[in-house]
Amino acid sequence: MPIHDYRCTACGQTTELLVRGSSVPACPHCASTALERQVALTAPQGTSQAILSSARRAAAREGHFSHYSKAERAKLPK
Repeated sequence: MPIHDYRCTACGQTTELLVRGSSVPACPHCASTALERQVALTAPQGTSQAILSSARRAAAREGHFSHYSKAERAKLPK
């Protein structure tokens, strides 16, 4: 069951709904079934370098160094 973003044409509210393929989604605000599916973001916003850097800092805090290259491990504080 995928999660989709919908905009209600009756009340103008935008919401995220978990919808089965065979069911008709209804607006949780006004119960209207006049919904337009919106294009949703599929990945976190930001640069991949920033995401990678953040993940590596978290791994270093937790003591996981096995995914670092030898050159990167040499730069880590002991």
